[in-house]
Amino acid sequence: METSEAQYAEFEEKIKRTVYLDNLSPQVNESIVTQALDQFGNVKSVRFIPNYLESKNIPQCALIEMENQTQVNAVISDITQKPFMIGGMPRPVRARKAKMEMFDDRPVKPGRTIQCRWVEPNDPDFEVAKKLKELAKIHAVEAEYVLKKQLEDEEKLEKQHEESLKAAHKKYKMVDSVIADGTIRQLSRGYHLNVGDD
Repeated sequence: METSEAQYAEFEEKIKRTVYLDNLSPQVNESIVTQALDQFGNVKSVRFIPNYLESKNIPQCALIEMENQTQVNAVISDITQKPFMIGGMPRPVRARKAKMEMFDDRPVKPGRTIQCRWVEPNDPDFEVAKKLKELAKIHAVEAEYVLKKQLEDEEKLEKQHEESLKAAHKKYKMVDSVIADGTIRQLSRGYHLNVGDD
């Protein structure tokens, strides 16, 4: 299908308005992402990039179209400088500008034609195709290892957060019990401090 130059230019502008988010929680949906990024401007669309090779419990990637490029830069700058909060919990999300290759519905560049052919063993390009196939297998193994390591790191981070929350909760309970049983009043008298009724 032929793509007009105007359609292609429009798509290029869309790319400039789009931010790519990586390492989103598998539980995150469109409304959560929209709500999290609304502080930077108007979110026009959220599109999750499907992963056909791995299980469903892995981190997700998404393409988020904002209203303009300034908003995209603000999202990237903010996420790069501080943790991205989703549902009150920090998440090690990565953000960068979108690239054309990230869109599965990208139009064909005007004037460009794509040809496919079967490469026979006696073809001069057969060895090149064979090397590319082997390289793709190596990349798949490496990606699987990196993903496994990333999931392990995230599980450790989740445990750390859980332990921090439990410790904070324990401290608050202890403070509440000191206030409730009158120990704080006794301490304030001993140190000659004025403690109000609240």
